[in-house]
Amino acid sequence: MNFIDAWKKGPGPESARDYCVLMLKGLCMGVADIIPGVSGGTMAFITGIYDNLIDSIRSFNGTFFKRLLKFDLSGAVAEAHLKFLIPLLTGIVLAMVSMARVIHTLLNSHPVQVWSLFFGLIAASILVVGRRVGKFSLKNVMAGVLGAVFSFILVGLIPVTTPNALWFVFICASISICAMILPGISGAFILLLLGKYEYITGALRNPTTPENAAILVAFVCGCAVGISLFSRVLHYFLERHHAVTISMLTGFMAGAMRKIWPWKEVLDSVVIRGKTHVLSEVNVLPPAFDGELGMAVLLMLAGFAAVIILEWVSSAQKG
Repeated sequence: MNFIDAWKKGPGPESARDYCVLMLKGLCMGVADIIPGVSGGTMAFITGIYDNLIDSIRSFNGTFFKRLLKFDLSGAVAEAHLKFLIPLLTGIVLAMVSMARVIHTLLNSHPVQVWSLFFGLIAASILVVGRRVGKFSLKNVMAGVLGAVFSFILVGLIPVTTPNALWFVFICASISICAMILPGISGAFILLLLGKYEYITGALRNPTTPENAAILVAFVCGCAVGISLFSRVLHYFLERHHAVTISMLTGFMAGAMRKIWPWKEVLDSVVIRGKTHVLSEVNVLPPAFDGELGMAVLLMLAGFAAVIILEWVSSAQKG
């Protein structure tokens, strides 16, 4: 099997149009990962590629690495879902490179408007994803409630002081990378909770020193192990207990709405490398009706409508 045949064997876009659509979905995921408290996994759910994403991560299995070690590149490519992942990752990276500064500027200058748009997006996505649960049952309801309670408590936790040992960096990486593919939970937020956001970003700023290189190696290894194991766990539950799993993931998104409520009062914050990170905040009601509130409501409705339209278009294409 030559390289081109191996590439064509994997699942993924078949035309230039499909390639561009998948890359745009990656852009959506990348933008979501930039927003504190919003997960790329949520966007994967909204755009209908969540199952494909989990399967693609799982494709980097023992067979893939055995073929890679034997320099059987065609065999390795045939095993991995690179045809799907490359356009998706291209979109994610492009979003992070091109939109990071824009998003952070908007969050600082127009926080209520940005959060309002995402509040509408996530509210609609809860309805869209919740419809995939199927039949109503007590088990599904309980799973959704548990997911919502867990997420609600998690996004309200205060960061803790933790050890800087490499084994703990490995554990933090394993946990935070799992959060990145869970809807409603931000991986960067988990690192902040575990007290390792500043430590890891500090190592990234100067990766050539032996100490920082060791930190980053431990972090990358933790990410690789965490996402490899967790994707298999998620796949198992999606295959064997689909309705319950979707119910719980929907609950995660519902509970995380606490984090993206547009009107907040900051109680405590910390500045890390010139950027302010909120440690504790409380949601408040919007002020009396004014132009800002009107715009916020319009943006919520726009975000809500965008998801509903996207779901309608996706359903029409499948039908």
